Amino acid sequence: MNNKKVNLKTEKELREAILREKEKGTPDIEIGRKYGVTFRYIERLITQSQGLNISSLKVSKKVKTLYPKDFKEEQTTVWSFKQRGNWATHSGEYRGNWSPYIPRNVILKYSKPGELVLDYFCGAGTTAVECKLLNRKCLAFDINDKAIELAKENINFNIDSPQLPFKKVHAQTYEPKLLIGDARDLSSLEDNSIDLICAHPPYANIIHYTDSKEGDLSFFDINEFLKEMEKVAKESFRVLKPGRQCAILIGDTRRKKHIIPLGFKLINVYLNAGFKLRELVIKRQHNCKTTGFWYNNSIKYNFLLLAHEYLPIFEKPKPSALSVEERKIDYNLITPTLGRPSLKRKLSELETTTVWVLPEKDFEKYLNKNIIDRYSDGDGYSTIFLNSQSKHETKGILKKEQQNMRLLFVKSPYLNNNPILNIKHYLQEINEIVNRELKTITDNGYIVIQTQDIREGGYVQPLVKKIIDMFTQKILWLKEIVIVTREGVNEINLENQSSSNYLKIVHQYLLVYKVIKGER
Repeated sequence: MNNKKVNLKTEKELREAILREKEKGTPDIEIGRKYGVTFRYIERLITQSQGLNISSLKVSKKVKTLYPKDFKEEQTTVWSFKQRGNWATHSGEYRGNWSPYIPRNVILKYSKPGELVLDYFCGAGTTAVECKLLNRKCLAFDINDKAIELAKENINFNIDSPQLPFKKVHAQTYEPKLLIGDARDLSSLEDNSIDLICAHPPYANIIHYTDSKEGDLSFFDINEFLKEMEKVAKESFRVLKPGRQCAILIGDTRRKKHIIPLGFKLINVYLNAGFKLRELVIKRQHNCKTTGFWYNNSIKYNFLLLAHEYLPIFEKPKPSALSVEERKIDYNLITPTLGRPSLKRKLSELETTTVWVLPEKDFEKYLNKNIIDRYSDGDGYSTIFLNSQSKHETKGILKKEQQNMRLLFVKSPYLNNNPILNIKHYLQEINEIVNRELKTITDNGYIVIQTQDIREGGYVQPLVKKIIDMFTQKILWLKEIVIVTREGVNEINLENQSSSNYLKIVHQYLLVYKVIKGER
């Protein structure tokens, strides 16, 4: 490969040369080296010239198969697809589009053949293609007319093939209806008319999908993006039938080397619109490099590569469910105790992404060792365990005298059993511990809180979101949100699990806060 930089006299010549390279299929990294331009420059150029953000100017639409090989519906809360999926007309040409495995799972689990699925961020039409394959009606909007043109190309294939599953059972096929439209205004749709919403919104000012088209949410920064998504959420609640679901894929972003919990902020938007949280799925990403340069820099600069997105599955409650009061339950007490966590004696290497898949055997030892080695920096640390006990049990709370600690680690091991939990008291206990122990943590030290979601009354209680919402003081700066799960969790007994209406919760969270006592 020739890495010698090519110098062109004018901007016009440069743009034309890059477009010729894209026509030939030259990788972006080679174009960048050859012409001295950034990936963002190439991305903007393609968007301006084509009217939409695509990675390739030539993509074959030849259909080799109409369904994924060896497909099984997901049964747990961690979804991990090593291959993006390229059946039918699916491809990765449209930057940022989601894997077709996601809408396929959502559509199969939360709708029936002949029902109407809405996608108001159509993009290249991934959801529409899946609806056509799975015999669902589909209505898809996008604010970008060029995206709708591309989506219409993608749904233009012949479904009469012996390769298609379900064909003999559900013979009727529905052609998706694709329209130019704004997700914030669904006035063309009647109240309670949609069976399922399945959408992947543009992330706040991360990937731009048009050439500065008015109303394109991908150009709005975080606060403005969330404000506009309030309109989307309200319209979603209005058009969705009671008792039905709305699935939205969203991820976090990083600013100044710290996490902005965009995913949980968007969850708040939909909850405030009236939805309940039926499931909170973690979508694991597999395109994160964890060796060589990236591994060394992860250790040197103490950061983790973002390797997850969230797929909250909301539900519009039926009218009778809106007035249900919390049952009166005799909750167990929550008792904080000091202790020393069990550790692996030695790790070959630290985890370097925001998804930790640890061995079933010695799971907690691997987790504890990663936290303590990365965030205590060899200095003092303290671990507090939150456990439940009945009102008739007594357990002393240990007092510590150690000062100037580098790390405080708060664990809640009893959450593993999905207990009947007084959430208000649980949050109060964590709040009291953190505020009491802050004075013992050194400047630039860390507080790590291990927690997980629980299910209550058929809905998910996202304890991690509630903790994030609780800690808003400037002294605590959210550095990382880590997802932790066990190896082999997706190999559970599918026969037993498939009879359940709910996914098995198999992930935990680590909230990593940096303590900043001086000026940021």
